[in-house]
Amino acid sequence: MRIGCPKEIKNHEYRVGLTPESVTELTAHGHEVWIESGAGMGIGATDAEYRNAGAFITDGPDSIFAECDMVVKVKEPQAVERAKLREGQILYTYLHLAPDPEQTADLIKSGITAIAYETVTGAGSTLPLLKPMSQVAGRMSIQAGATALEKAHGGRGVLLGGVPGVLPGKVVVIGGGVVGFNAAQMAVGLGADTTILDRDPEVLERLGIHFESRAKTRFSNKANLREAVSEADLVIGAVLVPGAAAPKLVTREMLGGMKPGAVLVDVAIDQGGCFETSHATTHAEPTYVVDEIVHYCVANMPGAVARTSTYALNNVTLPHALKIAQLGWKEALRQNSHLAAGLNVHAGEVTYQAVAEELGYAYRPASDLFA
Repeated sequence: MRIGCPKEIKNHEYRVGLTPESVTELTAHGHEVWIESGAGMGIGATDAEYRNAGAFITDGPDSIFAECDMVVKVKEPQAVERAKLREGQILYTYLHLAPDPEQTADLIKSGITAIAYETVTGAGSTLPLLKPMSQVAGRMSIQAGATALEKAHGGRGVLLGGVPGVLPGKVVVIGGGVVGFNAAQMAVGLGADTTILDRDPEVLERLGIHFESRAKTRFSNKANLREAVSEADLVIGAVLVPGAAAPKLVTREMLGGMKPGAVLVDVAIDQGGCFETSHATTHAEPTYVVDEIVHYCVANMPGAVARTSTYALNNVTLPHALKIAQLGWKEALRQNSHLAAGLNVHAGEVTYQAVAEELGYAYRPASDLFA
């Protein structure tokens, strides 16, 4: 199979879909890999390294979209890229379609087969291709929030860890999954007064055992959420409904009860955000203020630590990419129900139920395609 990897063009996105090491694996199995010149510069990977790994270097993205059987990316294709997609082509990347009707419509129109990293499943209903980026984003959320809390950045002027004789900052993490756990680890490590909210008693028990007295846990209901948010210096939105739009848990009305200069970091922004006042921002302009509350809503947070993120991502995406290349998409998905869960769009139809329901499309189960 001919596999192409274009340079990412989203604002301040430095990750790349394939590392030189991944190219080595693919070419060793007899596949042809095309890499756009400069695609790996954000992680310190030169064109020469890709050539040495066996890749063909292209001058731009056009030949990749025109000639390659599968396109491997990191972020969702931007409008100019979607216009280049063609019927029968495989797109393998993060998509986050539920809050993005324009992208969904373009992918349907293109006739491609679109496999989304974020909905590929693993044992025990896990999301193994989303997990490494969730780990990175969770840890980064505390760094970003701590910076936004500085007075020069519009925040309250609070040091999360405090100092002797001064209380530490209060961090509230909404959601105890991968993002929330990693955010809490960082907050606790800084010495912040940390509270984690979740609706699953088993998750709360697991978090309580892990953190012991270093972090508090609370059941997430409207009353507890309102109280926790009102007391917080930093709130991390770490809620995920796989493939679907995130629920709006913190309303604009709640902002009125918060401390002026407090910070909201919405890690769920890729799925539409879990704060009513959230809208996507970029690393160029990461924050904005609503009702005296600082909002950090960067939709590609892990892109800022591109090398770490890219290698972590390739560790989990490459085995599936190799299987698709070896067997073709249909046979690869037929043999692996976890990979089949990643199929979101195929030949003009929506094949992921949560996306279909959110955006009003007819739903065709992926299993129908293998009958």
